[in-house]
Amino acid sequence: MDARQLESIQNHPDFIRLTSGRARLGWSLTVAMLAIYFGFILLLAFSPSTLGTPVGSGVMTVGIPIGVAVIFTAVLLTAIYVHRANRDLDPLNERVRKECKA
Repeated sequence: MDARQLESIQNHPDFIRLTSGRARLGWSLTVAMLAIYFGFILLLAFSPSTLGTPVGSGVMTVGIPIGVAVIFTAVLLTAIYVHRANRDLDPLNERVRKECKA
């Protein structure tokens, strides 16, 4: 790839939308996951009795389903990223590749 081709890709409007959309999506999902994770850790640090409260008459505490929910949330956010990337970002990528083939 020569400098002219690289410059045409970098200045392509769809490439600019692609990079900004990917960054915005990635950072928003990262912030959501960090808020959920650190919320769980802060709850554990400052109110351990809340997570230690038994559920029903068994041995399971409230912290176990909340911890599992944190893990499932990470999987869900990954699925959201993949879905949005396939739906919104991949068509932009293909358009840039076709138009800047030179």
